[in-house]
Amino acid sequence: MRLRIPPRALRGQYRSSRLAGRNHTALIRMILVAYWPEPVTNEEPAMTLIASAETARANRRRGSAADGVTFWHTLYLGTTRYNMAPGTPDPAPDALFPMAFLVEQDPGSTANAHYHMQDQFQLVVGGYGTLGLHEVRPTTVHFTGAHTAYGPIKASADEGVWYFTLRNGFDPGARFMTMPENRAALRTVPGRLHRESVAGPLTYPTAPAETLLGPDPDGMTAWRYSAGPGETITGPDPAKGRGQYWVVTNGSMVRDGEILSKLSCAFVFPDDAPFHAVADSNGMEVIAMQFPLHNILH
Repeated sequence: MRLRIPPRALRGQYRSSRLAGRNHTALIRMILVAYWPEPVTNEEPAMTLIASAETARANRRRGSAADGVTFWHTLYLGTTRYNMAPGTPDPAPDALFPMAFLVEQDPGSTANAHYHMQDQFQLVVGGYGTLGLHEVRPTTVHFTGAHTAYGPIKASADEGVWYFTLRNGFDPGARFMTMPENRAALRTVPGRLHRESVAGPLTYPTAPAETLLGPDPDGMTAWRYSAGPGETITGPDPAKGRGQYWVVTNGSMVRDGEILSKLSCAFVFPDDAPFHAVADSNGMEVIAMQFPLHNILH
């Protein structure tokens, strides 16, 4: 059985930029208490989740990881260890649970190599640096499968590096390879495969729709869409993957009458209709990222 948070529970705070920022975290905590750990089935109607950059900005706060790296952290969708109410149980590992946040890693800092329990896209949208052996700057798309060690992430000394972290399942936090117990745990994961893909830094668009990563047989794909003022885009069938993120990287788009500026994002459930939006007066550029269809190993 596939589990996910019911979209009716998330609808209010993510579809309207009018929500006061001070209520955002409290609402997330109320949702977690109300809906976890009880499972939710596919009988709930799907609802695309929207997080505007303006609304998310109220959640910007300082953060640090277990390896000491420091950053600014801005929650967009879901919840993380930084804002969960004490005693709240983690969502089930196989639950479809969108979590999206923006990391502004401090200039000159390094996040050591690590892995996560969930599949993940990272989208570099500001500053520059290196991710493992890869140069990263706007716009770079990076995918790692669950239990794939990657990094380190080294931020430039003058600007740092900014990136979205986008997952379709709850993850309790990075497991750093500097810790022997994390290396040992990784070796015990049955059927584990190292899976990593990178596209970018991207140059100027050459077509209205471009495939950046994939498509892989299990549905993992990333695209870039570009549209002039008033033009529309319609995304691929989300049923071919396990959720899609859409992030505005330039310009702004209009969705259901709401203007979504640069660095706004959306999560499209597999049983949603294909994503549809209209470019605002300055046009838009959007990166779409689709998760693979497979069971996460834990």
